[in-house]
Amino acid sequence: ATSNFDHAKKLGQGGFGPVYRGILSDEKEIAVKRLSKASGQGLEEFMNEVEVISKIQHRNLVKLFGCCVEAEEKMLVYEYMPNKSLDTFVFDPIKKTILDWRKRFNIIEGISRGLLYLHRDSRLKIIHRDLKASNVLLDQELNPKIADFGMARIFGGDENQANTKRVVGTYGYMSPEYAIQGRFSEKSDVFSFGVLLLEIVSGRKNTTLFNNQDYFSLLGYVWKLWNEDNIWSLVDKVVLEPKSNLKNEKEIRRCIHIGLLCVQEYANDRPTMSSVVSMLNSEISNFNTPKQPAFTQTPLITHDVQNRASVNDVTLTDFDGR
Repeated sequence: ATSNFDHAKKLGQGGFGPVYRGILSDEKEIAVKRLSKASGQGLEEFMNEVEVISKIQHRNLVKLFGCCVEAEEKMLVYEYMPNKSLDTFVFDPIKKTILDWRKRFNIIEGISRGLLYLHRDSRLKIIHRDLKASNVLLDQELNPKIADFGMARIFGGDENQANTKRVVGTYGYMSPEYAIQGRFSEKSDVFSFGVLLLEIVSGRKNTTLFNNQDYFSLLGYVWKLWNEDNIWSLVDKVVLEPKSNLKNEKEIRRCIHIGLLCVQEYANDRPTMSSVVSMLNSEISNFNTPKQPAFTQTPLITHDVQNRASVNDVTLTDFDGR
């Protein structure tokens, strides 16, 4: 199906291993995720992904067709997403022009529904733990599907949060309680969603460095503009350039407000995904006033930890008030 894993058919590379495009005998296109032999953590993540995704099905979650374990070869077979991942659009100066506000709002809504399903609507309670732009895939119509469940955690009936000594995820999307204390819950996914939402609205990565110590990340920049009542400076120019209508402006303002509520420092202050979906659909009209986002105060001590999940170095920063 993949022409013996021909390099020309390689779609990308994740912490798990390479992903290839394939075609079955019935002409169905597939994506084949191949476990890298060099991936020490890969087998555990492979088995975890099979366990999690085989139990769930939703239009905003990528569909698993099957898996193969034979000798040293381990593969997952997924539906093929022709538009690859969200980051290849929203952060690309040319491709982002395709994403007008209606498409962006549809993507935000779809991701929120997929997360709500994981947290509340499936038979299980699942925390994704690595939600980010590169883990949201886009189909032919640019509908979003959450992917990469290698780090996901299934919670038992009454279990609401858990601790881990091995922090996995991606810097810039991790909530403070998870990055610093290893404590995760559905509210840590909510934090990641808030970061992703603000990235979609602005077309900027959270880890972009701004040349000003008052806002050394996207969250700090958003907070500054929010307090100056200048949120339109945040919005991607691609969205603003066409003559904006009143409905779009209300939705954009609402999304920025929701994003700030999701990235608040304390987990208890953040809304649930159920509330987020209701707020996006205007079923809730009175929003709380957001408190200062996490990671936006002056950094005092910086130390590096190895993030084995995404094969990156992660910088964690301890913060103190001014």
